[in-house]
Formats: sequence, C-alpha cells, structure tokens
Amino acid sequence: MMSVLKNRAVLRWLVPVTAGVAVVGGGAAIGTLAAGADPALPPRTAAQLLEDLRSSRLDGLSGTVVQRADLGLPPIADLAGAAGGNELASLLTGTHTVRVWYAGPDRQRIALVDTLGERDMLRNGRDVWSWSSRTNTASHRTLSATEKTMPSAPATPVDAADKALAAIDPSTAVTVGRSAKVAGRDVYELVLTPRDKDSLVHQVRVALDAKEHVPLRFEVLADGADQPAFEVAFTQVDFRTPDADQFRFNPPPGVTVTEEKASAPGSTRQQRPDAERRPDVRTVGTGWTTVLVAKLDAAGLTGAPGAKPGEAAAPAGAPDRAGADAVAGLLGGLPKVSGDWGSGRLLTGKLFSVLLTDDGRVLAGLVTPERLYQAAKG
Repeated sequence: MMSVLKNRAVLRWLVPVTAGVAVVGGGAAIGTLAAGADPALPPRTAAQLLEDLRSSRLDGLSGTVVQRADLGLPPIADLAGAAGGNELASLLTGTHTVRVWYAGPDRQRIALVDTLGERDMLRNGRDVWSWSSRTNTASHRTLSATEKTMPSAPATPVDAADKALAAIDPSTAVTVGRSAKVAGRDVYELVLTPRDKDSLVHQVRVALDAKEHVPLRFEVLADGADQPAFEVAFTQVDFRTPDADQFRFNPPPGVTVTEEKASAPGSTRQQRPDAERRPDVRTVGTGWTTVLVAKLDAAGLTGAPGAKPGEAAAPAGAPDRAGADAVAGLLGGLPKVSGDWGSGRLLTGKLFSVLLTDDGRVLAGLVTPERLYQAAKG
C-alpha cells in the first residue's frame, strides 16, 4: 500500500511557479474552522484532516486529471516554437489532460493527451517505458534496485499536495474551507495561507476525498485574485485497483525503441532536486519567500559566464542556433531594472518573479520583485 505523502512530484527548479515550488517550504499553524455545509459532512478540524491525510493508504486508483495554468506570463510562443515544440509553454499556460493509473509503487502509468498527440509513461516492476505518438518513438530502461519511483512523472493533486503539507510550522495558517464535490465525490477543503506578505501566493487550497482522504484537487491563488492561477484536479476517479494489462507496454507498429542505461547502483541523483545536488544553485530565505539563486550559465540560459540577458548562446546539446536566438530575444525584451543591488531584467507573473542580473545571475521565487532585489544584494 502507498502512503499518500510518500509520492513525490518531480519538479524542475527553473519552473518554480507551478505546483511544485508554489508549495516549497509551506509550513503551517493549525486552525480549527469547521467545514462548510454543502455537501453536509461531519465537521473536521484542520488537524484532524491532516491526520486523515497522513494515515491514508492507497492500494489502487485510476482517473482523469485536468491541469489549468493562468500565470500572467508575457507571450512565449516564439521561444516555444524555436525550441522545437511547445514544451515550455505547456508547463506554464493553458489546459492539459492526463490519464493516470496506479496499482502500487511498482505499477504506474501516466498518459498526457494534447493537441500534439499522446505521451505515455509506464512502470511495470523495474521496467519503465515512455512513448510519444507524435514521433512514434519509445524508450525503455530498467530501474536499479535502489530506484523507488518512476522518474519525471507529471503532477497530480496527490503530488502537489504532498509537498505543500510536508512541513508544518508557523509560516502558514491552515484552516478548513467549505466542503464541496470534486469528480462527483464529497470533499473537505484545507486552506493554506502564507503569513509573509512578500509572498505572491494568496492561498493554496487542497480538496480531500471525505472517505479515502486522498487529495482530489489542488489550487494556487495569487494575491488579489479569486480564481486559481494554477489548478490540478481529478475530473473522474476510481479507487479500484487497475488491471495488470494497463501497465504492459505494447509497442505500436513501426515504433523506434531506444534502450537507456540504468543508473549506477546506489545512485539517488534523479530523486533529489537540482538545488540540493548542484553547488552553483542555492537558496536565500525560507518558507514561502524562498528565493532560488543560480548562475545564468548554470541555468542553461547563456553560453558563457557573465553573459548578459539577451546575449544567450546555445547551451551544450542545443538542437540549433534558432532556439538560442529565441531565448536571447525573449530575455532582451524583458523590462530593464536597476538598484543598489546592480542592474538586469525582470520577468513577472501572477505567482512569481524572476530577476536576470547583468552580472550573470538568475533569482526566482514566489515573491515580489522587491524580495528578489534584497536577495540580489547578497
């Protein structure tokens, strides 16, 4: 059986504005407000709901998950196209549908369906397969004995809520919102509100299944907004264990299969966030106002140390110069900013700010630009 809070989403540090970093360091002080009356559910305190979540076990699940993002970003279509697709845009904008199947820690399947086709990732025992219908290509790797999870799985409400509730301390007030229905099931709602006003996150709302205690919806609201800037929610869910056939990969006709090398025995590199394993990436502050700091060349945004925003060169392994030119064009079009910390360019969204300094640093967080400027002085 799986403890719900053991399932970790795999997050990329350079996209700290989606579900993953929206919940980094989200500690809490427990509130005791009663749940709403629609639907009518027995009152539960926040502490009781958190204990329900921690003690829940999941043997099996299948369903459909919809992710929506409206982060208030400037246009990035040119960058996405030049980079060989809409991968970056898909992380930050629009609506996306994912089908998920779970039958224990060694049997998992995820299918991302969009306008470009379908992308599947399956784990069956130690075998992990990925497949793209767009290119009709597949890859296979055999997990080492120490690897516990399928890598690069997209977030579900379970994944997102996991990190939000991993640490409980006074940096956040946790209360109980109104009861509701998600995917046709009764849910309680936990509401996490950051206490630090420099955070651009107004609230994080987690809807818990009233019977199974599994997160069915995860929402992040920005300051001054009454609609989520990011949401991931089940639209259909079934808690029966899926059949074993769902986890067997059957290569379609004409598919090209690539065999990948397994990780070295004892390696845990893929299980640790980049900021924990790279000496050129560090954090400033704690909780909701944590700022990530890295060198621009370490982030893959420039070709040489000290290069200024707008002077990006193709990183190692880049498919072509056009992609690097698109990055340079995007960075060069950002507003110029300066202060006693130096000068650079600023990218802002509803939930985050990113500062690219002329001395070759990138600073990012779910914070106001002023908090980034303070961190840039260090």
